[in-house]
Amino acid sequence: MDSKSLVADPKPQNLIPTEKPTSKNKDFLTHLEIYLSKRDGVDKLLKISRYATKIILASSLLDQEPLITRLKSFESSVGVSRKAFRLGKFVQDVNALRATHFASHSHLNLVLSVIAYGGEGLYYFVEQFVWLGKAGLIDKRRLPALQKWSAWCEFVGYFGSVSLKVIELRKIDEEEKCLVSSVDVAVVRGIKCGEEQEKLRKLREKKMMKRLSVVQDLADALMALADIRDGNGRLAAPLLVSSAGLLSAAISTHKNWVSC
Repeated sequence: MDSKSLVADPKPQNLIPTEKPTSKNKDFLTHLEIYLSKRDGVDKLLKISRYATKIILASSLLDQEPLITRLKSFESSVGVSRKAFRLGKFVQDVNALRATHFASHSHLNLVLSVIAYGGEGLYYFVEQFVWLGKAGLIDKRRLPALQKWSAWCEFVGYFGSVSLKVIELRKIDEEEKCLVSSVDVAVVRGIKCGEEQEKLRKLREKKMMKRLSVVQDLADALMALADIRDGNGRLAAPLLVSSAGLLSAAISTHKNWVSC
């Protein structure tokens, strides 16, 4: 430790007019640093960039061929980069499955957890080989089959994930009703209920985040379905799928930012 830090500063500390703004800026930058240090943080920023580009391409807003070619190249490059960020990510689903096995769950929750984490884990595992194929290490003739398997695993995983979150939302609704009832009774009796009101506020925030998570999963499931159908059908329209991807990326970015 520097010995100077142990000596009191004899100078009066009266020149600090910018202390608060500097502190706020530092807090934001520290938050941003933590966010960008996480794999998911960078991945979601790349996802926003990719699907914003896909929306521009799908909407036919541009008619300049050189610019269109550059945007297509950028979108493809970002897509490959995102797959590199998923290396080893399937391990978190393996650990989630282990935790589910040891935790006490109902039979339905256990089955849905296996579907959700198992499907997502297989998706991330297969995506590693898709990345190797796009990077040129694996014969590209295997890519269509790998991408089909990847899309099916992802779609099945989202089915389980949405089902679990709907069950959790019902439980939150019941807990919210109980808290609202307790607060109403306390207000009528003139009893202070600051703690219950704070719990209710946090519970409603949790409920909102859970709802956003369901919307995100549905948007990602729509994209997986489009991959399964090879871009055929109304639900696989490029502009619709790209918009779903951007919505999913925005929600996930917000969730990751709040969690930091």
